Amino acid sequence: METKSNYKNKLRKFETSLNLAEIEVKYKTKQKEKIAITKSKDAFDILYSLYNKDTIEFIEQFYLLLLNKANKVLGWINLSTGGTTGTVVDVKIIFALALKTNASGIIVSHNHPSQNLIPSEEDKRLTKLISDAGNLFNIRLLDHIIITSDETYYSFVDEGII
Repeated sequence: METKSNYKNKLRKFETSLNLAEIEVKYKTKQKEKIAITKSKDAFDILYSLYNKDTIEFIEQFYLLLLNKANKVLGWINLSTGGTTGTVVDVKIIFALALKTNASGIIVSHNHPSQNLIPSEEDKRLTKLISDAGNLFNIRLLDHIIITSDETYYSFVDEGII
């Protein structure tokens, strides 16, 4: 069994032998007036404005809206850009961003270049994965919205999937 003094010596050597990265947390917002989302149409209006109208029918993209407890938008990010039939989304990155911004809720969105609003099985699987992961962090998935270039959308909440 290791003695207490041996353990302390090992700990001191460990502390002095490594260059450990210091973690710094900051949160500042310059946005004075935040937009509240009360229904799927509110989210769609914001999200649709983010998509590049020149490529919305060509490539699939995935966006994330971050919201506070009052469902006011803290910010947004384009998480991925893919090809004509899909894009890759890393759930870890979604929640790294949500935690860093102290978000209480998130809304995710992607476009279907095909103009087909029906969610694929992969869309449904990803939605469940994001929702389940959010439950661990007490960050609610408020909606998943599929968008097409003709300004139509599919809301997982409106359709009772979330």
